[in-house]
Amino acid sequence: MQVSRTAGLHAETPVAQAPRILLIDDEPLILNFVARGFRAEGFDVDTAERAIEGLSLATRFRYDVVVLDLLMPELDGVSLLRLLLDQRPEQAIIVLSAVGETASKVRCLGLGAEDYIVKPFVLDELLARVRARLRRVVEPSATTISAGGVRLDLIRRQADSGSGAVSLATREFLLLRELIANGGSTVSKERLLSAVWGYYFDGASNVVDVYVARLRRKLGADVIVTVRGEGYRVDGD
Repeated sequence: MQVSRTAGLHAETPVAQAPRILLIDDEPLILNFVARGFRAEGFDVDTAERAIEGLSLATRFRYDVVVLDLLMPELDGVSLLRLLLDQRPEQAIIVLSAVGETASKVRCLGLGAEDYIVKPFVLDELLARVRARLRRVVEPSATTISAGGVRLDLIRRQADSGSGAVSLATREFLLLRELIANGGSTVSKERLLSAVWGYYFDGASNVVDVYVARLRRKLGADVIVTVRGEGYRVDGD
């Protein structure tokens, strides 16, 4: 087991100067390789070789992104993913695993993982995926975001369009979060597929339309605007 002892510094440092990344992987060579690559790019990196240690770090400290392996002793990565998101629903998690089956990808994305990368991988791609996620991360101090009269509670995963808070399923929450984060701008179906479902759905899929319809039933028909031929938007305040 290896746990980076830089983690203890977080409790004494109220303002981070660099994005904080937690790497959880039981393969020391991969863990050290990825950690060195991220640190070379200016990231603040903590590492854990055991799932239990990773869960402890992830729930004690705040990280911008957690990069998680699936095949680990003691506790498998899927169970860890579920436990972590139960305690930190807002946590951005990227799965990095040798398990490349579609069923595993769909399962992890369905549980709330932001992305899924299959080993062997290219470090530059992993860095690019993390940077893309960081561009969408809401400030850790913020627990709600809003646009167009819709308020989204990032902790409880509830939305309120003026008629009271309603609970959202995982994909409903992720879709509405993406639209609100781009409030006032039209978000294409392709981008929503990538951001909410990863890269594992055909561009011709109607899954975005289905979930938009679900959100409209819960929040009101006018909450999400259809921009014909372009995508969807939640008008800004």
